[in-house]
Amino acid sequence: MRRTSLVAIAAAALAAGALTATSTGVATADPAPFVLRGSVNQLYVLDATPGTALELVDSGNAVVGTGTVDTAGSLAWRELDKGTYTVRTTSGPVESDTATVSDYADPAPAQSFYDGQTLPEGFSYLQTRDGTTLSVNVVFPSGSGPYPTVVEYSGYDPSNPANTRMAQIYTALGYAYVGVNIRGTGCSGGSFRAFEAIQSLDGYDVIETVAAQSWAKFHEAGMVGISYPGIEQLYVAQTQPPHLSAISPLSVIDDTYQGTLYPGGILNTGFAVPWATDRDKQAEPYGQGWEQGMVDGGDTVCAANQDVRLQNPDLLALINDNPFYTKAVGDPISPMLFVHKINVPVFLAGAWQDEQTGGHFPSMLDDFTGTPHLYATMVNGSHTESLSLGVLDRYADFLDLYVARRTPTATKAFVGPVVASSITGVSGLQMPKGLDYSGLSYEQALAKFEAQKPIRVLFEEGAADGQPSGSPLPRFEKSFGSWPIKGAKPTAWFLTSGGELAAKPSTTSPRKARVRSYRADASALPATTYTGSSGGIWAAHPAYHWKQIPAGKGLGWITPPLKKTVVAVGTGSVDLWIRTPRARDTDLEVTLSEVRPNGKEVYVQSGWLRASHRKLAAARSTVISPVHTNRKADAQRLSNKRFTKVRVELFPFAQPFRKGSRIRITLDAPGNSRPLWAFDTISHGERVQVATDRAHRSRIVLPLVAGVDVPKQAPPACGSLRSQPCRTYQG
Repeated sequence: MRRTSLVAIAAAALAAGALTATSTGVATADPAPFVLRGSVNQLYVLDATPGTALELVDSGNAVVGTGTVDTAGSLAWRELDKGTYTVRTTSGPVESDTATVSDYADPAPAQSFYDGQTLPEGFSYLQTRDGTTLSVNVVFPSGSGPYPTVVEYSGYDPSNPANTRMAQIYTALGYAYVGVNIRGTGCSGGSFRAFEAIQSLDGYDVIETVAAQSWAKFHEAGMVGISYPGIEQLYVAQTQPPHLSAISPLSVIDDTYQGTLYPGGILNTGFAVPWATDRDKQAEPYGQGWEQGMVDGGDTVCAANQDVRLQNPDLLALINDNPFYTKAVGDPISPMLFVHKINVPVFLAGAWQDEQTGGHFPSMLDDFTGTPHLYATMVNGSHTESLSLGVLDRYADFLDLYVARRTPTATKAFVGPVVASSITGVSGLQMPKGLDYSGLSYEQALAKFEAQKPIRVLFEEGAADGQPSGSPLPRFEKSFGSWPIKGAKPTAWFLTSGGELAAKPSTTSPRKARVRSYRADASALPATTYTGSSGGIWAAHPAYHWKQIPAGKGLGWITPPLKKTVVAVGTGSVDLWIRTPRARDTDLEVTLSEVRPNGKEVYVQSGWLRASHRKLAAARSTVISPVHTNRKADAQRLSNKRFTKVRVELFPFAQPFRKGSRIRITLDAPGNSRPLWAFDTISHGERVQVATDRAHRSRIVLPLVAGVDVPKQAPPACGSLRSQPCRTYQG
């Protein structure tokens, strides 16, 4: 198989002025016994003697770093200021030539740098601006080029030639597929840290190199991918590659800290920590496994690219060292803070009950202020729901219109059911009837697509009429003009001492009011509601184990039967007045459910809060969306004498509560609410009291949306809704 000439790439880079001879280790004087490579706010030492102690010296001859060469002969320094540096041994000493460290804000390489690289069909490498090579796998669709082109870019294994899952989807839809491993993973060079800034610039270089290929139609490329490669699209697109046509991030996050890692300030040990552990392991030398086969087959580039892996920072240590939000660590990995920079069309989709990334992503939709077109589809369901039939229909149209620049084709009608069936195990599925582009020119089709309201909510996925229970299709849908939903009415129900949710607040004085309490015992229930395989949870009917809260271990409140059907769409706020007589902190979990007239209780959504993290970001918080600062300086212990108000955010959701149903919330210690999420909780039996009198108006506030036409037929059967467990209600 033909490979890219790395010598030619390096020569082109030097000619373009993107790299200097000193930054790639080309000596101008007697060479030191190691090689330096300057990078973007980083510097690598390569081919050094293991165990050698080295000093990093800036242009003012000040020592700004020290380190010891690892067993692979490498050493890396991160977070360096722009400038020139030398490295010297502490014994001797022997000093290197000068290496140049660039800055994230520096201009991109000249176009000639990208034009000088050739990517053949199959496996090869491309070079980024600092000389690092990234492994690439190119798969063409049938027919002759040039082809509309999409890029999947992540730390999984998109460049692994044996990984054909995603390539098959996009080539079947008529696109050239380019899978690229981020630095420090697979056969790519460099050192890895999750969501590091340099990966965004690498992504810029990836898009520009791919777009420069003769086989890339329009000399542009779009981006695709679900989960990790979906999130990476947001990081890359913020750098505004000139030849990026569009992005389609699926099942993503809006805020790494609050949305997934520390929801409510409580460490997510069920998904987030294991995910980080897996990323660390897979970024070790030959950590993904397939690299060894490439090296055994003679790939010397892949072998050399393993050498810097021992310099990867400890991701778990970074997590454990930052239990509070800090701007330095948190801001760069919070997409909501930078998606305003994205200036290409965006198609975004995900599920409210996503068992992995969590479903908090809609909270950033109104931050996409720079894109000319944002289309978002939200649905109840799991992590893979963003590839369900109801989503893929509009998703395929988006790619056709904004990447391929063609009238949407009928190919999706064949591809969609195959994808959905392979994920869920449900056969015989068909693509739902979507927009009809018959006889339309490209311009007419584009106008028709853009005339649709951009925010699309699919309701009751799993209960589509005429389809098997649990199928990845919705029963009905509704589109809106913006997010949050304009016109949504914040509606409050007040907690009572008798366990009811009342439309009006209590008038009882604090002295006469009865205080309810529970023992916050996380060990009283299983940590998660599912124990099967990660793929098994995407099937039509996973074996959920959503347990009842044992007596005394939690509290519940419920409305009377609803007199009319209401639909809630958005975030919710549960405002509680609590006291912990013998503790100064506690972890809270609130779960929202629907109790139907037939006695079945359906899970809707949850929210979490460590009480000491209750400080609100006042400018960002609303009556239905409490936003916490999660900063160490704002943390405050609870009083064990007086009641304290805390506001727990219910993650975004959309749910019709039909006439005759009752809305319920439960309050307990974290756990037993999500399939994979578990928590490093401080709750180990402390008594938590909840006040509900006229001076302490505990309440739940939900955003009710008018104008949603809920089907008149009976509610979905218990267990049919995707990722919404169902059980028999016990008051």
